[in-house]
Amino acid sequence: MNRRQQRVVKGVTAMMGLCIVGYIVGPPLYWHVSEGLAAAVRSSCPPCLCDCSFRPLVSLSDGMSNNSLLDCMKSDPELSEETEKSFTELLSEEVKLREIQALENQRRADRALLEAKKVASQYQKEADKCNMGMETCEEAREKAEAALETQRKLSAMWEIRARQRGWRDSLVRPRVY
Repeated sequence: MNRRQQRVVKGVTAMMGLCIVGYIVGPPLYWHVSEGLAAAVRSSCPPCLCDCSFRPLVSLSDGMSNNSLLDCMKSDPELSEETEKSFTELLSEEVKLREIQALENQRRADRALLEAKKVASQYQKEADKCNMGMETCEEAREKAEAALETQRKLSAMWEIRARQRGWRDSLVRPRVY
């Protein structure tokens, strides 16, 4: 490789390294900066010093809504704490429900696994019985073949003796029934 190719390879490697670092560090940095900006915007608003409990939401005389009341409720720290608490309670309740659902799913999966193990064990027992039967049949077949071979040898020996004493196939007539 010449120097120019080495520089290109180093440049591409450096660019890939920067992309990987940006991929890893970028999202957390983005969220951190956006949260900081949102906090700065919230703190730039002057606090509302009104007493919202005594103002009516809708003016009865003209039928117009009271926007200053809604603005006051938005910036009320006690109200935001209550909203945050209720939101937290809702989230914890949902987490509990999902945990219960996950436990139920786990129980169902455990029961299905146990049933599958039982069925597999039953099939294994049947397969073992079948294999034992096949082995027994194979042993019986081998014994029968050995006995047949012994009988053939014995028959051949008797036939040889009979032929030596004058027996011929033509002398034996098959019986017709």
